[in-house]
Amino acid sequence: MEIGVPKETKDQEFRVGLSPSSARVLVDNGHSVFVETQAGIGAGFSDADYVQVGAKIAPNAEAAWNRELVIKVKEPLAPEYQFLQKGQLLFTYLHLAADRELTEHLISSGVTAIAYETVELPDKRLPLLTPMSIIAGRLSVQFGSRFLERQQGGRGVLLGGVPGVQPGKVVILGGGVVGTEAARIAVGMGAQVQILDLNVDRLAYLETLFGSRVELLYSNSLQIETVVPEADLLIGAVLVPGRRAPILVGQSLVAKMRPGSVIVDVAVDQGGCIETMRPTSHSHPTYVEAGVVHYGVPNMPGAVPWTATQALNNSTLPYVLKLANYGLSALDSDAVLAKGVSVQNQRLVHPAVQEVFPDLAH
Repeated sequence: MEIGVPKETKDQEFRVGLSPSSARVLVDNGHSVFVETQAGIGAGFSDADYVQVGAKIAPNAEAAWNRELVIKVKEPLAPEYQFLQKGQLLFTYLHLAADRELTEHLISSGVTAIAYETVELPDKRLPLLTPMSIIAGRLSVQFGSRFLERQQGGRGVLLGGVPGVQPGKVVILGGGVVGTEAARIAVGMGAQVQILDLNVDRLAYLETLFGSRVELLYSNSLQIETVVPEADLLIGAVLVPGRRAPILVGQSLVAKMRPGSVIVDVAVDQGGCIETMRPTSHSHPTYVEAGVVHYGVPNMPGAVPWTATQALNNSTLPYVLKLANYGLSALDSDAVLAKGVSVQNQRLVHPAVQEVFPDLAH
């Protein structure tokens, strides 16, 4: 099969759909891999690295897109809609619940679109979302601590504190993969950490990880209203697979936070769980509303593309290889991969996205 790897076009998105080592595996299995020139350069992979493993360099985006199977990292942006073709397989992150326009274009194009984030194992784990969730969770505290610096608009709080001065307080909404990894870094920095979650079993599991180093709280509206105003760094880490994230912190509650506090909403690519949050970019990562610094970059792992590309490929490659080997029939034989199908035969087929856009589900 011919496999295309376009260069990512989202602002400062330096990840690439296939690393040279993944391209090598596909070439060794008899497939032709076409990588757009300079697609891997931001992640530390040159065109020569791809040529060395047997891939071909596509001179432009159209040449990379004009293939049976297209492997990306982020969703197609408006200038790329022209490249979508009937019968084409597209495998990438999509997050359609927050993007009606993209959903409509995928449907009309006739492409079969498979979303990394909704490929689902029988135990409900999301194997292709997990590696980026780990990275985003860890980065959320790294970025949050940076924007707490006074020169960046923050309160001037050192999360770890110093002897004689209390550490900063980190409040994490959601105890899944993102929240757990955020807590891991925040605890390592020496911050006070609170995690709120609805799942009592998950809270019990988190106690085995963190013991008394993290305060574990059952999430409800009163609890959220109590802890959010005291947070120096508030991290939104709520995921409802395929659906828009629920709003947990309203505008009035954000206004009760101290001036210069920081919010990092990792759920922003699914609409965000903070009412005042809107998507930002790596070029312009923050804005201030109600005196609070808001960080809403939807492609956070793009900041560490060398790490993130390899972590993503470690998880996606088995599925990419299956699609390359068997095409659409791979979806019939692999129920896990089939869960990721969002659009097929000019229809919106993923149940969660259908709930968001019921008028597109017919």
